[in-house]
Amino acid sequence: MKNINILYEDDFCIIVNKPSGLAVQGGEGIKTSLDMLLLEYAGNRKPQPLLVHRLDRDTSGALLAAKGRDEAARFSRLLGSEKKAIKIYTAVCAGYPVKNEGIIKDELYIRGKPKKSETKYKVIQTSKIDGLTSDPADYPAGNINEYSVLEIELSTGRMHQIRRHLAMNKNPILGDDKYGDFALNKKFRKENGLKRLLLHASRLIIKECGIDIHAPFPVDFNRYFSHN
Repeated sequence: MKNINILYEDDFCIIVNKPSGLAVQGGEGIKTSLDMLLLEYAGNRKPQPLLVHRLDRDTSGALLAAKGRDEAARFSRLLGSEKKAIKIYTAVCAGYPVKNEGIIKDELYIRGKPKKSETKYKVIQTSKIDGLTSDPADYPAGNINEYSVLEIELSTGRMHQIRRHLAMNKNPILGDDKYGDFALNKKFRKENGLKRLLLHASRLIIKECGIDIHAPFPVDFNRYFSHN
């Protein structure tokens, strides 16, 4: 597929590295979407690929489409089970969490009702970007110049769960214009070239299928790993 990196393909599924900014499904006002591109890629071949899970438009990373309805039902069951599938994300967040690893268990409201929600996280790198000044009062690190790279695993799958939980924990994802710090995002854009939400679906494991796929990080993630 043009501009889409295929990470894995067999007779049952295809896994791609979705770029940030590409909608997963078509809709009003959307000219290009991943499901359209998958259908173009398949052409006249049968069965055609069907998406069985989603990523936010601004989130990049590993996304699986099944080949045919039977396989879509099977992969949907597998991806819906924490014991059978593991989805790991990487996020770049403002400040540092209070603990280097833990579980955020704040309930999230879905359609007005509180739902149990669990987000496991582990700090894999901390660093500092020069040149930023801002009021640090709302951030545990005490210095908004500092940021953390987190590895995240979901125990539940609520809408925008990672983004909401990290924002509630006072460590919003950089580039998040819905739940994040708008002034901070603006400053990062101006002074550090931030162009997108820094959330990436970095690894997908489906145990019984022998699938363990790593999605390479986008170029704009590289600078956040290069500081020490």
